[in-house]
This record gives sequence, structure tokens and C-alpha cells, in this order.
Amino acid sequence: MSQSLPTILVTGGSGQVGFELQRQLCLLGTVLAPSRQELDLTNDIAVGVYLDRHDPDLIVNAAAYTAVDQAETEHSLAERLNSELPSRLAAWCAQRQRRLVHYSSDYVYSGEGEAPWRETSDTEPLSVYGRTKRDGDRALLDSGGRHLILRTSWVYGARGRNFMTTMLRLGRERDTLKVVDDQVGAPTPARLIAQVTTRALERDLPSGIYHLATRGETSWREFAREIFRQAQRQAEALTIAPGGVRAISTSEYPTPAQRPLNSRLALCKLESALGIRLPTWQEQLALTLTEHLAHRR
Repeated sequence: MSQSLPTILVTGGSGQVGFELQRQLCLLGTVLAPSRQELDLTNDIAVGVYLDRHDPDLIVNAAAYTAVDQAETEHSLAERLNSELPSRLAAWCAQRQRRLVHYSSDYVYSGEGEAPWRETSDTEPLSVYGRTKRDGDRALLDSGGRHLILRTSWVYGARGRNFMTTMLRLGRERDTLKVVDDQVGAPTPARLIAQVTTRALERDLPSGIYHLATRGETSWREFAREIFRQAQRQAEALTIAPGGVRAISTSEYPTPAQRPLNSRLALCKLESALGIRLPTWQEQLALTLTEHLAHRR
């Protein structure tokens, strides 16, 4: 008699990571990805009722409040989605001995120095967004349940609004752009996050925090320049040339929320656990850009 497939709940299924997770996790089980109309994640009672009714075997929490600047004034909503929701999911999973996967951010670190952050590095967030993400991580760590915290950086994808799609839009309209050049990190596509998540679940990684990002490092300005270089190679019609992207400092582009200057993440823990070498950000950009342009055309 064959066993039934496990039920996997993906929260935030309409987002970039959630969309890719649905495409990947269907290989492992039956995926539930309720829309906002089907499940209001800001309503704790509704979340509890949904969990008890559907009784998922695994929860993958891709829901988050990601409007970094708006979080400075919308504290309660950011806290609800980034801190309280993970805490609620972690408690439910711990009580029933289910597994929870949760995504964290480079914004939990202070951004000081130039050395890559390790999973054991102190968390000293600079913004409300960063603090609420850190508190969500702590809730999982304190829950006593089985969990994976996958901490990533500079997420973008082939669909939706993100840095890559915004640069392409602006690059079709303008011949010059000013982009911050003193924040350094690793652009990480949603597709890669979903693929590695699936492999981590298949390997049944021990509970804990793991950094999940691409290899290498770049600034936002150099990321933009590489987007335009690769788009030109794919015969995309652009008004701008890579040389039209001018460098500015973070101080020249003030925002309500302070951004970390150093978002480098050490990847050795995850690579060792999975027996893989994560791809470079340039390789992943090429794949993501190809998918985006094919979908757009």
C-alpha cells in the first residue's frame, strides 16, 4: 500500500520566492499556497484555524513584510508578519513535531567591515525591518522545534518587481542612471533559493541557521551594469549602456531605513552540509535574465 504524499504549506505563495517554491516543492508533496483572500496572515486566529484544519506535514514560510522603508512607520505590520507570524508557526510545528523552513535576511547584521558574516555572527540590525526579521529568527531558535532558517541577500527574480526588472525598465527609458556603489552583497534569485530549499529538505539538514546566497560579491551599481551587459548580449533594446550607470554613495541617496554596507555572507556551512558549491551571481543572473526576457517576449 503506497504512502500518501506529505502536505506542504507555503505561506507567501504569491511572492517571488513563494512562486518558485511552488514549482519546486510539488516534487516532494502536495503543496498548499493559500492566497491572501484564502488566508489572512495578519490574523492570528485565522492562521490557527487554517493550520488545524489542513494539518500540514511541513511549513515553508516565505511570507514577509519586505517594504524596508515603510517598515520604519508601519512597525506593527512589519512585526506581525516578520516576528509574530514565524513565532506562531514555530510554536504550532514544535507542538506537533512538524518541520518549519523560514527565510531570513542579511539586514539582521550591522553591515560593518568587509568580512563575510557567519551564521554565528552577532545580529545588530540597523532598521525596523532588520529587527523584526531578527526577532522572527529568534522565535524559531527558541521554539524547540525542527527548523531551518535560510538567511539570504538581495533577492530578485524573473517575475515581479525587483532590482533587475526595475533596472531593465529604466534602462529602456533613460541613457544615464545613478546607483549606489558602496553597499556590497550577493544578488540571489528566488529560483535558486527554492532549488536549494528543496535539496535541503531532501537531505534532512539539522536544525539551525544557514546562509543561502550566490558566490562572489558586487555593489548595486556593478549589478546594474552587469544586467545591462547581459541584456545587450541577448539583443534586448536598451537606451542605456553599461557605462551610463554612475556611482553614488549611500549618503547621497538617503532613505528612511538605514541599509547595511556589508551584506557579504559566508556560505561554507550550507555548502558543506549539502555537498555542493553554490553558483556565482553572474551565472544566476544570466539564467534569471533569460527566463525574464523569454516570459516578457
